[in-house]
Amino acid sequence: MAVQVAMERALNAETHTKGLGSKCRNDREKAAWADCLKLYENTILQLNQTLDNPKCTDFDAQTWLSAALTNLETCRTGFKELGVSTHMLPLMSNNVSKLICNTLALNNWSTEKQTYKYGFPTWVSPGDRRLLQSSSPQANLVVAQDGSGNHRTIKAALDAAAKRKGSGRFVIRVKRGVYRENLEIGNNMKNIMLVGDGLKNTIITGSRSVGGGSTTFNSATVAVTGEGFIAREITFRNTAGPQNHQAVALRSGSDLSVFYRCGFEGYQDTLYVHSQRQFYKECYIYGTVDFIFGNAAVVLQNCMIYARRPMDKQKITITAQGRTDPNQNTGISVHNSRIMAASDLRPVLSSFKTYLGRPWKEYSRTVFLQCYLDSLVDPAGWLEWDGNFALNTLYYGEYRNFGPGSSTSRRVRWRGYRVITNPTEASQFTVANFIAGRSWLPATSVTFTSGL
Repeated sequence: MAVQVAMERALNAETHTKGLGSKCRNDREKAAWADCLKLYENTILQLNQTLDNPKCTDFDAQTWLSAALTNLETCRTGFKELGVSTHMLPLMSNNVSKLICNTLALNNWSTEKQTYKYGFPTWVSPGDRRLLQSSSPQANLVVAQDGSGNHRTIKAALDAAAKRKGSGRFVIRVKRGVYRENLEIGNNMKNIMLVGDGLKNTIITGSRSVGGGSTTFNSATVAVTGEGFIAREITFRNTAGPQNHQAVALRSGSDLSVFYRCGFEGYQDTLYVHSQRQFYKECYIYGTVDFIFGNAAVVLQNCMIYARRPMDKQKITITAQGRTDPNQNTGISVHNSRIMAASDLRPVLSSFKTYLGRPWKEYSRTVFLQCYLDSLVDPAGWLEWDGNFALNTLYYGEYRNFGPGSSTSRRVRWRGYRVITNPTEASQFTVANFIAGRSWLPATSVTFTSGL
């Protein structure tokens, strides 16, 4: 009943929002409004799934309700970011966020135990696992700039894929080249897989940014919400540069999405793990400020995370996690990865401080498990966002990290920070438990480590 009421209000709010387009007084208001329209549509989709999917588990419901709430928060953020009046927001909101929070609290879902098979969470089907591991997966379409494939642009291939019958796995091979495209892989495009020729060879690049008038949400070079998206051996890049502030290379709100041997290059806000369940394996992530951020339930495993040289007087923060409600099942879990300085930061290391994360939202939750932390990590480890904001309500944990930046003796003394010593506590954030990986990852053929 609670979900039903939230759904009715959300539909009502969406109708209101559609009618507000004509009231936008400038391009910036219009940009924020356009995001909200998209986000409301997605929220309704998530609530619908929770109500109508006969196979919906408690963990699914918690994921989809968490995503629905994140969407509404993102809508509000867009208006603030672009410095435009929020006079429209009350007309849009209709208490939907409060109703979703109530539903999350009512159900107070237990976390499912995640299981792994062949190094991947079990939500990856055996067929998808084979695709991820095979040296040359069979492609439905080939993209090549030299005309040797079916299409010259990735957008053209995606448009063709959108017309296919059914929603089985659809593989698009993207041959080597630098593709200057902004791509959106929407809710209606399920189970798309992009396979590149290696992350140094196949590059998708764009340059939208908040400095250039986009919202963070809409600045992404590639944005994906269609369920079950997989990318392999591709680099996603945003070249807006540090001076243009938030500029996203990839945004994923795709439930059960997997990124294998991919590159993510940008400065501030490189990788937007927006919502839903996500898994990153053997990826390279470059950035300066909050460069892995969002409110998904996400595990990054065996990744190389490189801090780049920021603007003068900036501090480097690797993560900014966005949990706004204690009942959301979201957080960033970095497992068995390496935190290092990129080549442009190394010569000037002493001029900049680097932190593992800072609390973007009140219940920010991030853990680093069994990672190598190089000397760039500041002894305090973590940075405040704004005074005492969220220091008691966040959950930041470190478990058995190693390397010159891993000592916890001088770490912050916040109530929400902990050095995790109990493997049982640490295992809550593994692929098995945190993203229920055993139920879906095997299908993608990407190997994963299920536990610690």
